[in-house]
Amino acid sequence: MDKSALSRVVFLEIEKESDFPNNFNKLYHKHLYCHNGSITFLFNDQKMVCKSGQFLFWFAESRLSELEFSKNFKATVLLAEKDFLMDNIPDQSWSINAQLHSRVYPIKDIKTKSIKEKILTNFKRLNERFLETEHRFYEEALKLQMQLFILEMWHIFANEYEQRKHSLQTGTLYEQFIQLLQQHCLKHREVQFYSSELNITAKYLNHLCKIHSGSTASEWIQRHAKEHIILLLQNRNLNISEIADQMDFSSRSFFTRYVKKLLNLTPKEFRERLG
Repeated sequence: MDKSALSRVVFLEIEKESDFPNNFNKLYHKHLYCHNGSITFLFNDQKMVCKSGQFLFWFAESRLSELEFSKNFKATVLLAEKDFLMDNIPDQSWSINAQLHSRVYPIKDIKTKSIKEKILTNFKRLNERFLETEHRFYEEALKLQMQLFILEMWHIFANEYEQRKHSLQTGTLYEQFIQLLQQHCLKHREVQFYSSELNITAKYLNHLCKIHSGSTASEWIQRHAKEHIILLLQNRNLNISEIADQMDFSSRSFFTRYVKKLLNLTPKEFRERLG
């Protein structure tokens, strides 16, 4: 087996930051179930706390800093190498919205023992498949297990994702903006669209976002558009013109200029770097 495959899946029991591998935030998508204590951190410039009985998901290269672990902290962690996970995401129509949702809400409450056991079992099955290197169809089986892992995690948190969408009617203006953004950023990239939907001025919406998150509405829109574009460009089943059409750009050249501004690469250059 290729030695480079040895780091594609890492299963850990951790108590402190040094229990993570080097460069873990850059190299891995991180799934964590907290058994005891808590972990405090800055995520997208927001202070967050994951406590006992909660699940935490961080994408690779998240804006993550200032990790602090309580003395009695214990957690089970499943790390998936960033390209290995992204290359094996099942082609589901709502996968992009689900991923963007997790980038805003990384902490999820686990309300029953059975859900906790499903999560931990899912961790163990992927790790066991990864370690089964003598399997005659090792690569094929491991990729299928990665896809099954993703589907199982999506299934576990589907209700939480749907419930969050309801905050469009019941949440604060800031929460309503985030939900609108997740639903519409594929086609709408102007603050005025969201402020009109919320019946407030663009200036006030920027002010609200700055108070709640440290980022303006414009910055949030740009961040979501960037993430959407990256995910779409990673999907080889779509050509660049189709992506431009999906995002309602009037021409491929206009889309190319927009991507160049966000990524410092044209869509073609981005795909060439993917290999």
